[in-house]
Amino acid sequence: MNGTRVGILGAGIVGAACARELARAGCEVTVLDRGGAAGATTSHGEGNILLSDKGPGPELELARLSRRLWPELLTAIGARSDDAAQAVRAVEWEPKGGIVLATTDVGADGLRRFAADQLAAGVRSETLDSKALAAAEPFVTRDHTLALHYPADAQVQPAAAATALLLDARAAGARLRTGCEVLAGVTRGGRLTAVRTSLGPVEADVFVNAAGPWAGELAARLGAPIDVRPRRGDVLVTTPLPPTVFHKVYDADYVSAVGSSERELQTSAVVESTRAGSLLLGSSRRRVGFDDRLRPEVLSAIAAKALRLFPMLAQVPVMRAYGGFRPYVPDHLPVIGPDPRLPGLWHAGGHEGAGIGLAAGTGRLLRNLLLQEPPEIDATAFRVNRPALLGVDAPPRSEETV
Repeated sequence: MNGTRVGILGAGIVGAACARELARAGCEVTVLDRGGAAGATTSHGEGNILLSDKGPGPELELARLSRRLWPELLTAIGARSDDAAQAVRAVEWEPKGGIVLATTDVGADGLRRFAADQLAAGVRSETLDSKALAAAEPFVTRDHTLALHYPADAQVQPAAAATALLLDARAAGARLRTGCEVLAGVTRGGRLTAVRTSLGPVEADVFVNAAGPWAGELAARLGAPIDVRPRRGDVLVTTPLPPTVFHKVYDADYVSAVGSSERELQTSAVVESTRAGSLLLGSSRRRVGFDDRLRPEVLSAIAAKALRLFPMLAQVPVMRAYGGFRPYVPDHLPVIGPDPRLPGLWHAGGHEGAGIGLAAGTGRLLRNLLLQEPPEIDATAFRVNRPALLGVDAPPRSEETV
C-alpha cells in the first residue's frame, strides 16, 4: 500500500507518531489539526513512559513495545541531520526509573501482588529497603510500608517529543496543516473519501482519527461515533529547585485511580522533576466534560497528597498550575484500527493519561495493520467494534456524494 494517501486528524503525540510511521513507510501523509501541533493534551502532559502502572494485559504489551521503540526512534531521528539532532536533544529523553511507595499495610499487600503479576508478564521491579530508598530519594518520606523501584520507567518533554516525530514525518514528505478544523466527512459508495474542513475539503484514501479527548466528537461528525470522552487532570509546578527528586515517585494509590471509572474526583500522589529544576505534582482525575476551570479544592488535594510523599515540599513555593483533558474510554483500553462501520476511517486514540508513553507503539501497530504487515503485538483488544466504544447514539451520517 505504498503511496496510500493518509489523512491524520490530530497533531498531538499519537497523531505525530502515526504520521511518522506511515510517512517513513512511503504513504502520502497529511496531518490536520484545528489548533497547533502538540498544542492541546500533549502540551499539558507530564511526559511519562511507564510500565510500572500497568497490570498484565494488552495495554502492558503496548507499553512494552513503546518502551522499546522510543529510544530506537529517537536515535534514528537524531542521526538524520543537525536540525534533527537538536530536536531530539530537546525531547529530554530520561530513563530515570520509577519508585512506587505504599504507605499502609493494605497498600503494601496490594502492591506486592501487583508487582508479582507484572513480573510474571515480564516487568521487573526491585524492593528497596529503607537504606536503599534513602540513597535513591533522600527527601522522600520514611513513613512507608513498601518501596518498589521500576528501572524501565522513563520521561520525555512531551511537546518536544511530538515536534521531533512531526519533523521526521515531514522530512519523509508528510504535510502539516494547522488551524484546520474537520467539520464533516464526505462518503462515496459508503466509504469515507474526504473530510470537509474550515480550510476546504481534503481527500485521502484513509483517515486516522487521532484527536485525543476530542476523538468522540470528531467520530460523531464523521458519522461513526465512539465513546471517547474527556477526563480532566491538573498539575502543580513548583519553583526551580536544586536536584531534589531523582525518579518518578508515586503512591501505590495511583494505579487504582488510573483504573477507576468514577466520575467524581480521584487523586493520588505523583512527584517528579524536570530538567529545568521544577517539580511536577499530580495527579487528579475527574469527568467534567471540557470544563477547563482550575478548581482550588482539586489543587489542594493534589498538594496534600504530594506532601505525604515529600514533607519538605511544605517549604517550596508553587509557581503555577495547569490542567488538560485525557481521552477516556470506559474499558480503559486504547482504540487502534479500522472502523468496520465506515470504510476509510481508522482510529488511534483513547489512551487516557498514557498517550505519551504509548504513542510509539500505537504508531507502529497502526502501520502494521494499515499496511497489512505482521503486527508486533496482538491488536484484538484495541478493536473498534467492542461494547465499551460503541455504546453511543449515532448522529446523522456524514455528507453523501456520488
